Amino acid sequence: MQETLILIAVVAVLVLFTFLFIISRYRKCPSDKIMVIYGKVGSARDGTAVSAKCIHGGAAFIWPIIQAYEYLDLTPISISVDLENALSRQNIRINVPSRFTVGISTEQGVMQNAAERLLGLKLNEIQELAKDIIFGQLRLVVATMDIEEINTDRDKFLEAVSRNVETELKKIGLRLINVNVTDITDESGYIEALGREAAAKAINDAKKSVAEKNRDGAIGEANANRDQRIQVAAANSEAIKGENEAQAQIALSNAVLRERQAEALRRATAAERIQAAKALEESYAAEEKAELARAARERATQEADILVKTEIEKKRIELEAEAKAEETRRLAKGEADAIYMKMEAQARGMQELLTKQAQGFAQLVAAAGGSAVDATRMMLADKMEDLMRIQVEAIKNLKIDKVTVWDNMSGKDGTPATANFLSGLLKSIPPLNDMYKMAGLELPDYLGKEIKQPDTAKESAETGAKEQAAAGNKAVPGQQAKS
Repeated sequence: MQETLILIAVVAVLVLFTFLFIISRYRKCPSDKIMVIYGKVGSARDGTAVSAKCIHGGAAFIWPIIQAYEYLDLTPISISVDLENALSRQNIRINVPSRFTVGISTEQGVMQNAAERLLGLKLNEIQELAKDIIFGQLRLVVATMDIEEINTDRDKFLEAVSRNVETELKKIGLRLINVNVTDITDESGYIEALGREAAAKAINDAKKSVAEKNRDGAIGEANANRDQRIQVAAANSEAIKGENEAQAQIALSNAVLRERQAEALRRATAAERIQAAKALEESYAAEEKAELARAARERATQEADILVKTEIEKKRIELEAEAKAEETRRLAKGEADAIYMKMEAQARGMQELLTKQAQGFAQLVAAAGGSAVDATRMMLADKMEDLMRIQVEAIKNLKIDKVTVWDNMSGKDGTPATANFLSGLLKSIPPLNDMYKMAGLELPDYLGKEIKQPDTAKESAETGAKEQAAAGNKAVPGQQAKS
């Protein structure tokens, strides 16, 4: 139990000391000072480290070990600046005795400059630093102005000095509180001469003003007497004139009264007659308007009936026309679609047929060893039987009793053309038979069969054929041959 109490006491003492330590590290900033906290105080928004944190009129906790603090005094600093031999814009050297009052600025950003450049400096060191800056800027302002401007327009001069000095002081964390410039002098006596000139001018202006005032007084007195006499005479004249005008006004008023009475009587009589005429006119006009209104109402009723019927009929005709046009359009569109689909189907069928034929012909060319001519012959041989059948069907029902051949003997070597035709026909059969054999076919029986004979028999047959042909050539042109 005793050990527990000791432990509790130790913990309480530690907590108390911790609380007192925290209180001792919490610092409040007086209103006449700036508390500068330096060390590890964080970073800016852009990630750059902050050298110090400035607090004016508040309080902050100072972390032990990693942070420390100091104060900057806001007490105004009075600086006497006796500028001598400053060169003006007119190249005249002048003396400008002045006194400046400055102090550490509490403006954000400027206060940070003070913490970075003035922290740790003594009051006289700050004063000397500010004095150097003021000297330079004051010389700069004097060099840009004339002596007349500096001497006569002090507000402009002080404004220029304040603007330049304030800008430079902000760079080290100070601000300008007041500027007081005393008498400005120069070694050449230019300003003193300007003063004497101004004084003489003022004295002369005063004397001139006194003389002008005396003159104005005499003139004013004479003008007053003249005006008095004129105004008295004018007043008497106005009085007499007023009396005469009053009497004339009375006579005129009486005449006007009588005239107005006569005019009123005339107007009253005329008004009575006019009102009576207007009453009759309005009565007639009302009757006329009533008749016109009645006629207009009847006409409007008839026109409305006709217009309504016409409009209904017109609308009906338009609707029927639109319905017929729509029906015609639908029928035309349906027929056009049907024709288009039919033509499209035929085109697809034709395309498919041609494609298959092309593929078959390509295979046929490949089977014929790549020769398109042999492939064409094979196709003709395949269709020859059908062609012969079609020719036989075309002439099988014709009855021919006789055939008359007219030959003009225009063959080679005087032979008849008919003999040459038959000879050529007979000669074309063997090649045709060979072509059929290449395709694996045989000629029909009515074209004859191949007879294998010795070469002598073949020559005898050819000789006999030539003799027959020669005998036929002896016929006279125009002779008829019957068979």
